[in-house]
Amino acid sequence: MCVVCTKIIAFTLKKQLIYTNLLASYFLRLFDLTLQLKGFAIDKAKHVLSEIQDIKIAEFEAYVLNQRQSILEYHLAHNSFYKSKGKDIDLDDWYSVPIMTKKDLQQPLSNVLSDGFHKKNIYIDKTSGASGDPFYFAKDKFCHALTWAQIIDRFSWYNIDFNTSKQARFYGIPLDKKGYYKERLKDLLANRFRFSVFDLSDDAFEKCLKKFEKTSFEYINGYTSPIVQFAKFLKQKNIVLKDVCPSLNVCVVTSEMLFDSDKILMQEQFGVPIVNEYGASELDLIAFENLQGEWQVNSETLFVEVLDENNKPLPYGEEGRLVITSLYNKASPFIRYDIGDMGVLSKNSSVQKPILEKLIGRTNDIAVLPSGKKAAGLTFYYITKSIIEDGGNVKEFTIEQLKPHLFQVNYVASEALSESQKETINRAMIKYLEDGVTIIYERFEKLNRSNSGKLKQFTSYVNQ
Repeated sequence: MCVVCTKIIAFTLKKQLIYTNLLASYFLRLFDLTLQLKGFAIDKAKHVLSEIQDIKIAEFEAYVLNQRQSILEYHLAHNSFYKSKGKDIDLDDWYSVPIMTKKDLQQPLSNVLSDGFHKKNIYIDKTSGASGDPFYFAKDKFCHALTWAQIIDRFSWYNIDFNTSKQARFYGIPLDKKGYYKERLKDLLANRFRFSVFDLSDDAFEKCLKKFEKTSFEYINGYTSPIVQFAKFLKQKNIVLKDVCPSLNVCVVTSEMLFDSDKILMQEQFGVPIVNEYGASELDLIAFENLQGEWQVNSETLFVEVLDENNKPLPYGEEGRLVITSLYNKASPFIRYDIGDMGVLSKNSSVQKPILEKLIGRTNDIAVLPSGKKAAGLTFYYITKSIIEDGGNVKEFTIEQLKPHLFQVNYVASEALSESQKETINRAMIKYLEDGVTIIYERFEKLNRSNSGKLKQFTSYVNQ
């Protein structure tokens, strides 16, 4: 073979190798590439997030104050909706900035968009409505890219790479044909398999188990309650999930309350760490459990306050309403936004590393009793839970307050609760509530979930 031919062949093979490597690198970064193609500058967002995380402790408070002031002034200058809402704001006094709620934003999206933003250059989504106040919201595309950068960063603490790690996903899915196939395509591109949260029968979980046996899932992610039910199923079968799916490394639960007893159960039955995530689709990832077991608050792109009933700031360690400012969303204002949750920031918190010590539940998860006494719904839900689930008969349950004196326990169980079991539960609930309340019980094949698939543990229908 002539020298020229050899060089041509060598050059061609080299080009093919370069092309193959480039193609492989694209496919290895398919998740990032998908975000880029949709207009979300994920590489830039990762770089910006890294720069924020490199800010020294002594300079971090100045960063937060500057970014907070910058986003406030931006919306006062470029958002007519916010300008009218904030006409009495004193720029030198943060506490003169009004508190926003979901109801402020329950209006046509065009009314709350900043100048220069329209449907083609923003990210639009809808809240789940679990709070009772669903609405459409908008983020500018870079703000949404920062959200993804934040999520990717937190999951990387547990060696999860969204480009390569296979996800077992326990989330809801739209039931209309267009929405259904759109989500399935997103799942394919994001390297995840979605399990239904609307069918929690043993037959459905048998199919889940077979899928885990055949698939190298690296992590579980999804709503707390269906994942807890899967753990209960595994306990009945005396199976540890990591034994049948050795690639599994971590389970991240979100969107619903995680009780300590459920966390212990999942750790035992999955054989991997259980990580608690707290977020809000209209804002960002709010808090994520770190490797030390602390619920670390996102201080890079959010400013989180804890306020009392008079909108006054509370010191670390005291319980109040969580009010959050999105530091980067220019498309629409989320400034001092009351998310509707109650919580406590740990006394060990700092501006750079706030720690969410406790999430008490939604501000509308309160039972108002005939005497006027108020009781936190999720607290007595937990008291009831320790009794009602003892023995393993009851799979899951919810509590509804129908009238000030009337509560209904809805439950799924293989057998109906006996009168003695009901009496034991009644005594525990009345001890926490007060004398004179009535408790009724309804057994169901399955419990109603929201359209998104979430389960609301406590609901009060009493006007407060």
